[in-house]
Amino acid sequence: MTDISGRAGDAMGPGPTAADPSAGLAGPTGPARPAGGSEPAAAWGGANGPAAAWGGANGPAAARGGTNQTLALAAMMFAVAMTFIDQTVVSIAAPDITSELGLTSGGIRWVVNSYLLALAACFALGGRLADIHGHRRVMLIGTLIFVIASVLCGCAPAGSSAQTWMITFRVVQGVGAALLFPAALAVVVAVFPVERRGRALALFFGLSGGLTAIGPLLGGLLTAWTWRAIFWVNVPVAMIAITLTVLARIPDTVRRERLDLPGAALAACGMGLSVLGLQQASEWGWATTATWACIIGGLALLAVFCWYELRFPRHPLIKLRVFRDRAFTVDTAVLFFAMLAFVPLFFFASVYAQVSLGESPSGAALYLLYFFLGFVFASQAGGRMLDKRGARPPMVLGAALGTAGFALWAVKLTDLSIGAQWPYVVLAGAGIGFLLAPASTDSVNRAIDASYGEVTGITQTTRNYAAAVGLAVYGTVLSHVTVDRVGQTLQSRGVPEAAARDAAHGIARSVSGHGEREATGAGEGPVAAGLRDAEQAIRLDFAEANQWVLYGMAAALAAAFLCALAHPGTKATEVPPPGR
Repeated sequence: MTDISGRAGDAMGPGPTAADPSAGLAGPTGPARPAGGSEPAAAWGGANGPAAAWGGANGPAAARGGTNQTLALAAMMFAVAMTFIDQTVVSIAAPDITSELGLTSGGIRWVVNSYLLALAACFALGGRLADIHGHRRVMLIGTLIFVIASVLCGCAPAGSSAQTWMITFRVVQGVGAALLFPAALAVVVAVFPVERRGRALALFFGLSGGLTAIGPLLGGLLTAWTWRAIFWVNVPVAMIAITLTVLARIPDTVRRERLDLPGAALAACGMGLSVLGLQQASEWGWATTATWACIIGGLALLAVFCWYELRFPRHPLIKLRVFRDRAFTVDTAVLFFAMLAFVPLFFFASVYAQVSLGESPSGAALYLLYFFLGFVFASQAGGRMLDKRGARPPMVLGAALGTAGFALWAVKLTDLSIGAQWPYVVLAGAGIGFLLAPASTDSVNRAIDASYGEVTGITQTTRNYAAAVGLAVYGTVLSHVTVDRVGQTLQSRGVPEAAARDAAHGIARSVSGHGEREATGAGEGPVAAGLRDAEQAIRLDFAEANQWVLYGMAAALAAAFLCALAHPGTKATEVPPPGR
């Protein structure tokens, strides 16, 4: 059983985290008006209307100082590539980081979770700062903060200060990413007219999503040299992003508006506290006061934030009246339910591949590439469908395909064969690919007063919160079912009930990355002998536990399908912001 309990523990390090591999993907856009409204189409988006001067054939490239759209898109993709790769690569390097720096198992979890916690807490603030101070400027600032913090993480000294050093600069990385994400996507949306935006963002989503799957492969290669390289590799990527940004001649628009500091504090504390409770639930336990104090306290602060934003600020952090737009509300709901499945999948599928299929960490990464094969191609088709027919058709189709794909994939998990599973893995990826770009793009196409970064903050906060909920809930389900199945298997082989359950709990914690890595099947005695004898059966038990996780993901996509049916079906057409 050393292979079962040790392999996943070594590979996954700190266990499930609220890493959003697609974090920052929901780009914002200018104000929008549903097609077919009371005013003539030409007045808002026709050949001679403002949309033509603002985003048509003579749109952003001509009207905004000759912006090179291709270079702008490439620059933003390089910028966010650092953050996508970083979210998965650190877990792969966690064992080496722990060994060299002398961190505890709790310390390495905080090295991972502190980044994600800062990211979730600061998204809304980052989006608003981008709107006020200019998207290009904030994107460059965020990139510099992120890469400097990366270098300092890679220079962490061994010894008593190592843990504090790593956690501190991982938090700084998270803040930099929270500035970078909304600003970068705002740039992409701003330089592409609404009729071409779906395809542009589909390309962005597809390639950026693929980078998340490459993270574990890259992590394995770089860690073979030194774990510090996973942070240092961000330096050349950042240099390319900054150089392309300068060459693209992206214009900046600054708003003379005050930052809503009380709102920013309430949003950051509320999101941070509630996500902390979800992250730590598997460690603290769902029955503990600390877990529910964080979750309920965070939600209470978010409720106070909404009350405050609706009543006091002249320039609120988030214009909550955007939720009066039915299409925006539906888009956000679809993203929430889709992210319940999409983000947690990276952890659960990787651990399943290593424990039940016996794959190496690199082999587990290749297993996930089947998912992205479907995702990448479907995202392109979904983007074209959005441009031609609006967001409703690709969202409905994607949610339906995703529901079927995850359910069929779950059925095949116990075959313990990639050959039996890959068609359904591809189908599940295609479902997410079809709906992700249209839901993200349509939601930000309906922003009020061209609040690009602000709407990105809303969608990204929603997606990160969904990721935290999914990881916490599915992780609890996986642990409970694993304990029950493995306990029954060991008892059937003569292990006493109490000893069987203790061993089952140890295995569940080890494969989820929450326990110390230990050779569970080593030694003598009935428990060790039972574990060695039952190794293949335990692999099957773990596969059965993961079936419940994938069925839960299928249920989340089914909920997204029902939400997508409620979309009004109108297409958003661009309206120039005030003063243009």
